[in-house]
Amino acid sequence: MRPVTTKSKPEDHNPVMIGQAPRNRRQALGKMLWISVWLLYLAGPMGGLMEPGTSTAKRIWAGLGLALFVLTYFALIFRHMWRGLTRRQAHGALALMLALSTVLSWALGFSWLVLFIFTSVACGVVLTWQQARWTIPLIAVILLAVGAHYAEIRNYYLFAYGLPTLGSGFMMVGVQHLIRTTKELRAAREEVARLAADEERLRLARDLHDLLGHSLSLITLKSELAGRMLPERPAAAAQQVADIEQVSRQALIDVREAVSAYRRPRLAVELAGARTALRTAGVQATVDPALEDEHHTLTADEEGALAWALREAVTNVIRHSGARHCELLLTEEWESDERRYLCLSVLDDGVGPPRAQHDGNGLSGLRERLALADGRLETGPAPRGRGFALRAYAPWARAPRPAGAHTDPAPQHVTNPGTCNSP
Repeated sequence: MRPVTTKSKPEDHNPVMIGQAPRNRRQALGKMLWISVWLLYLAGPMGGLMEPGTSTAKRIWAGLGLALFVLTYFALIFRHMWRGLTRRQAHGALALMLALSTVLSWALGFSWLVLFIFTSVACGVVLTWQQARWTIPLIAVILLAVGAHYAEIRNYYLFAYGLPTLGSGFMMVGVQHLIRTTKELRAAREEVARLAADEERLRLARDLHDLLGHSLSLITLKSELAGRMLPERPAAAAQQVADIEQVSRQALIDVREAVSAYRRPRLAVELAGARTALRTAGVQATVDPALEDEHHTLTADEEGALAWALREAVTNVIRHSGARHCELLLTEEWESDERRYLCLSVLDDGVGPPRAQHDGNGLSGLRERLALADGRLETGPAPRGRGFALRAYAPWARAPRPAGAHTDPAPQHVTNPGTCNSP
């Protein structure tokens, strides 16, 4: 029985949704309860109003002032989380909170100095660092000035109220910085996921283009050939139809492997397919013996890039060149920076490149494949002045430069990997 897996949600790891705006009423209620917990610090001022001997008028205006302070605090925090605040709104609300803190604590007693802590926290939440770094100390200075009014707490009010005001404010500045960093990391993670999906779509598009372009070209050629053979040569036509069936089945297998990211093309396999395709198209092929060898020192990505280059080049020869002869070469070349490359060259005697040469989808995808393998692609007229030349370079394992070799030697045919013939 297959185990049941459930996809975790962000709130599973972050139940308070810190740094995230609430998306429903349940999350909004959770945030409100979390913020309301800190209002327990107002128990001191509320208890002072309930003491015997406090006049009703004093209780009324002090209660109204405290209610206005709490409402302003909640409105400031929640508006900042949901919609954002303009500078005027933020500064106005903070000025009102500071004024209420000063008036209430001066008139009603030292227990009301706790309001300065809430004001400092609000500054740390809604203000930028450039503003909060001097606003929070200013609030602490005002608290100390008001607290000096009460002789009974002069010995300890600095530690009871002053330091918590500074610490809470700057702690909220750090929390806001952490929240912003978390949002940036979340956005970066989403961007990485999007880029990975785009890269996978690009890989799939390249694979399908190269796979189906080659296979469909071969199917088209064999279909035309079978049509010309009928009805005079039914046996030969039947053989071409059988080949079409085989190519179609192989194309289906290749597409499935490409979709599953399992396909690793190899030079020997692609060479066999290239010979068949060129022979069917009536193009005489000259194959370098070096292509027949096994190149064990090439990585899977490097050999795969050369194999894709061979497939794309042969497909272009069949579909676009109108050539009668095609030459397939594999040479070893040294670069000036002492790096060694294997160069796959496909030369034909066809119509050659167009005057305004632009890479199609196939060549563009091939350049990207080679670039991923730290190689490169070069295209242009054939050396003999007629036809088209495609050269795909893939890095090869480093080896000691042969004695007497020049910095830019002429291309050398590779008869065996690791062995370089003299030019």
